[in-house]
Amino acid sequence: MRLVLVDRCEQARRNFYPLSLNRPIWELRCGFSSLAEKLTGKIGAQDVAYFVPDYMADAYRAQRGGAVNDLSALAGDDLLILDGRVKADALDIACAGSSEVGVDAEGGVVYARIAKNDLPGLDAEDIDGFISSAKAKLTNVKCSYAKWEYTWDMVLANPEQITADFAAAGRSGIEGTIDEPGAILGSKKDVYIASGARVHPMVVIDAEHGPVYIEEGVEIHPFSRVEGPCYIGKNSILLGAKCREGNSIGPVCRVGGEVEESIIHGHSNKYHDGFLGHAYVGEWVNLGALTTNSDLKNDYSSVSVILDGRRGIDTGSTKVGSLIGDHAKTSIGTLLNTGSYVGAMTIIMAMGKPLPKYIPSFAWFIEGVVTKGFGRRKLYETAKTTMSRRGGKWTEAEEAMWEEIFQITAPQRKKAVAKGRKVMMARR
Repeated sequence: MRLVLVDRCEQARRNFYPLSLNRPIWELRCGFSSLAEKLTGKIGAQDVAYFVPDYMADAYRAQRGGAVNDLSALAGDDLLILDGRVKADALDIACAGSSEVGVDAEGGVVYARIAKNDLPGLDAEDIDGFISSAKAKLTNVKCSYAKWEYTWDMVLANPEQITADFAAAGRSGIEGTIDEPGAILGSKKDVYIASGARVHPMVVIDAEHGPVYIEEGVEIHPFSRVEGPCYIGKNSILLGAKCREGNSIGPVCRVGGEVEESIIHGHSNKYHDGFLGHAYVGEWVNLGALTTNSDLKNDYSSVSVILDGRRGIDTGSTKVGSLIGDHAKTSIGTLLNTGSYVGAMTIIMAMGKPLPKYIPSFAWFIEGVVTKGFGRRKLYETAKTTMSRRGGKWTEAEEAMWEEIFQITAPQRKKAVAKGRKVMMARR
């Protein structure tokens, strides 16, 4: 059986912007791992094919390997086609059986189990037509599997998911190095420190309220406090950090200051003091010293997030921080509003007060307004430099993908730039 993960619905993908601009939704993380890792692990799939938006296919193929947007993957074996937003913990689809298509209350296809013998009768000119053909010709069954709807759903679920992933991993104990003096609070059965990890003196690991899992190559510097549930990915460094409960960090991150119930996807820096709470931070992000986000409104009402530059979406939660896209950079003293959207490839200069709740991708936020700044080519040069410092590589496929993202995000950015020009003119 071949598992086929599909992420092609533009409307659904927009709910996960800016993090899904340059990756399929299933590459987002919750707990220890990505949604894709959870799905393939639950199903036990060894043979996996992927269908993503065309503009990111080449870059994703280079990152992931395997069959990406390859129509030949729709032949030669029994298939289980799955919407990549499905929550793995609720999934109980039988991999073998007669062909059927699981359809949700809105008529969307959640999964399609297709026997090899039924493949020749389906339209295979493209993946979208293939799924539509399967829905039209095969038995439809009602399906109510829970799906991730927004990025903040992962942030809010992260503490519970870390605890579940720790139990599933089945590891505890100290394989790395802990220098004295230090302290482990709670049961040592709720702590795992992998081989090659080092915990310096004067570090507190608090597992009284949840497990702590520290991967290989992690280094935790003196005067850090790590509260569970917490996951720290490979080769990340904590520098005197107040790492509160519910964090998933890494791999290859540098984190200081105070962080609470946040997901830092990887290869990102928050070296210095400042607060990050209930946030999702993408890759290759640098948060300048004292960058701080609010994650709670003064009136304790539920937080709204603007994803399209126009209207707010009620999250239903009183605690939501920032959604920060890949390659974003903030200056010292940046203050991010509750439920902020910070687009990918943004440059932000502090203005001494909380920023607007929506800053579009590829924007240069200078003197309180959105501008074109020095343009996207300068942003690409910075991205290339940033990635090379951590062993990453800016490729032609990567740049081609970001060129498409620049066009996708143009409408919101143009409106913001036009508004910024009016503000600047009024100041003269």
